[in-house]
Amino acid sequence: MSICTLTRVSVAGMLALMVAVSCAPTETADTTPATPADTPVRPALLLDDTEPFDADEQANRNRFATQISNARFSPDWLSETLLSARQVNANGQYDTPVALQDRRFITETFLPPPPDDTFYSTVSAVPDDVLARSTWHEGCPITTDELAYVQVSFYGFDGVAHTGEILIHKDHATDIVGVFETLHAARFPLEALRVISQEELDREATGDGNVSTGFVCRSVVSGSAWSEHAYGRAVDINPFHNPYLRGTKVIPELATTYLDRSNVRSGMIVDGDVVVEAFAAIGWPWGGNWVSAKDWMHFSSTGR
Repeated sequence: MSICTLTRVSVAGMLALMVAVSCAPTETADTTPATPADTPVRPALLLDDTEPFDADEQANRNRFATQISNARFSPDWLSETLLSARQVNANGQYDTPVALQDRRFITETFLPPPPDDTFYSTVSAVPDDVLARSTWHEGCPITTDELAYVQVSFYGFDGVAHTGEILIHKDHATDIVGVFETLHAARFPLEALRVISQEELDREATGDGNVSTGFVCRSVVSGSAWSEHAYGRAVDINPFHNPYLRGTKVIPELATTYLDRSNVRSGMIVDGDVVVEAFAAIGWPWGGNWVSAKDWMHFSSTGR
């Protein structure tokens, strides 16, 4: 057990919440081990606030209270600590840090959230600014006219609705909206749903990525041929919870704890679940059924 002190400071008119938790360990009969240093701290409650605030601020506070009661803040080192700074284990793989062993992080908002829990979606041509921050270039096997820009509502691990984005081949855009509507109705959680940038694609690996996405102009993992993602006809869902495995190669590299598919945790995809069935309904097979490799995150129109 521990004795914790919780402090929250807010500023009226804008949601500015800072949470500080300090815990002093005490003796316990069961000698429960201390929480590892790299585990994000989740506040157990919100203190009453006496200053007045308007309805919008009240809604924001309720949203924040929901987030921290369902999920945790991601550690500061996430997407920052390079794999080259970590040690491989006896299996030639990386051990999963404690903070990522049951990964449920609050979604970082970058698009305006939906006004309520209704499912919302838009399909359009790809805006110039979105194209500029994507991986598309002249050498890609698909033209910009063949891509569609899709925005959809989704639920995060924090239990609240967010707006996500995905680039997909325009012939599949309507079907993909239907898939995400099904996931939204089931409240299947996604940590992030957004367009991958060229900078992210090129940067040195940290092995902890977890962005659900569609079009990415890249080759396959184990070869030089174009990936189905480069044609806009593949989608990856929660890559960290549903990694790629071929031999001893794991991607994302720190996701080794999720190779145990019998230990089902939130965000994982299992055969026959709502994610597999939603994609199957549009004719997209699941990489979790592959034989020579397993790609539990991956769905594509071609099965490749």
